[in-house]
Amino acid sequence: MRFEGKSVVVTGAGSGIGRKTALLFAAEGARVLAADINDTVKDTAALHSSISLFQGDAGCKGDVVGMIEKAVSYHGGLDVIAANAGISGGVAGLDDQDEEDWAQVLRVNLIGAFLAVKYGSRAMRDAGTKGAIVCTASVAGLRAGAGGPAYSASKAGVINLVQIAAQELAGTGIRVNAVCPGLIETSMTLPIYASARERGREDKIGQLNPLRRGGEPEEIAQAIAFLASEQAGYVNGHALIVDGGLATSHPFVPARRG
Repeated sequence: MRFEGKSVVVTGAGSGIGRKTALLFAAEGARVLAADINDTVKDTAALHSSISLFQGDAGCKGDVVGMIEKAVSYHGGLDVIAANAGISGGVAGLDDQDEEDWAQVLRVNLIGAFLAVKYGSRAMRDAGTKGAIVCTASVAGLRAGAGGPAYSASKAGVINLVQIAAQELAGTGIRVNAVCPGLIETSMTLPIYASARERGREDKIGQLNPLRRGGEPEEIAQAIAFLASEQAGYVNGHALIVDGGLATSHPFVPARRG
């Protein structure tokens, strides 16, 4: 029960990683505010008695401020934010995307994380809370080849954001970190998984990482919970890669074994 009595906000909690993260925090004693723009957040809240919901846009200042205020009002404070909300923006190349595509992806993925850090840390500082903020980035933010251009750039921004925030919050006791998932089965990656299964190639999912498999949302939730817990009390400004080992190598043709 690492989060007994803690107040936690999870954005993008309507499905996938966000839902599993909200459920994990609740199972470990937290009072969780599950936030999402989609109606599916109601389903998440219905899964555990310690989860309440907030329906709003993670990339909208007014909604984020309202979300933080509700968490503080309902739960008497704020200890943890998991800024997980994000969109993929598709996999079209640079020449096929326009500024509107980029603006929307950056608004949700990067500005959304910025707003969570800004207003979440402000609530923590006002209460003198030594809290934790965990932003969901991606291995796509480390180098090319793991996502669309706008998505990858936005996640690179998230990684840099947590480094900046860790420095700017020096002396407050508030830690800011990121988790960088690899290929995880969620609604965002559904087309990849569905296509592989339709072609009878499910065994090829995750073939580029040493574990030779895709990841599960629960595995990312566990990483987020670790970074938010006292077990990671000396971890700050870090991007934790959870990708089965994908990011450990440059592209190469693996040797055949057996």
